[in-house]
Amino acid sequence: MPEQLLHRHQRRPALTPLRLLGALLLAVGVAAFAQEQRPLRFAVTESWAMPMMQIVDGQATTGILYDLQMRLAQKVGRTAELLVMPRLRVQRTLVRGEIDVRCYVNPSWLQESHHQYIWSLPFMVQHDLIVGRSAEPDFALEKLSGQRLGTVLGFSYPSLQALFDSARIHREDARTQALALEKLEAGRYRYALSNSLSLAWFNRHRSKAEQLHVLGEISSDLVSCIVRDEPDVPTQALLRALVQMKQDGEFDAILARYR
Repeated sequence: MPEQLLHRHQRRPALTPLRLLGALLLAVGVAAFAQEQRPLRFAVTESWAMPMMQIVDGQATTGILYDLQMRLAQKVGRTAELLVMPRLRVQRTLVRGEIDVRCYVNPSWLQESHHQYIWSLPFMVQHDLIVGRSAEPDFALEKLSGQRLGTVLGFSYPSLQALFDSARIHREDARTQALALEKLEAGRYRYALSNSLSLAWFNRHRSKAEQLHVLGEISSDLVSCIVRDEPDVPTQALLRALVQMKQDGEFDAILARYR
């Protein structure tokens, strides 16, 4: 071997155990850095009930929105921190930018514009219903005049707000949607408001004679997520993940688990 080539060969760095250890530590460090990224903070309203969310001892445990939010975080390589709080506190926390993602919301339900957040494409429709203990084929909104109507604390019902403001209908708020339906079942009032998913969940193990009845629909609202648009949040990745989940049928699969 010529002397010049020999010297080049001898100067080539050897892949020693020390170098292997260094490369391994670097790879572990990169992985650890990725894992140390803070969890994404998701807002959970404590008045949610199954099938949207089950909350036990102040912790979200299962439900449609639980599965959706956990999967969203997984798809962008983060963990999810589900922050359970009253609805009015959710509004204040959003204004302060202390929540990264809030799902299942419609612009008409919000009191603030939340300019620091970006809206996702809608992923489902919420149907709000008037519910009674018995069927009333001739039901009309006029029958609500002077009635106490079972509602959920902090929930917004824009289509009926004028009637509430004029005191033609009186709200009787329950802490959760499930409690509002239980109070209707117990005869505390004649009518209540419920979204279609919660009513179906409430009726699922009751006999036909025991089930609550849909008397009319007051609104159908598209629901979306809002995502904080700041450098420490993978905003665009989350928005793309929601679109992908809808297109790939993942969200429909989540819904199917709770029907």
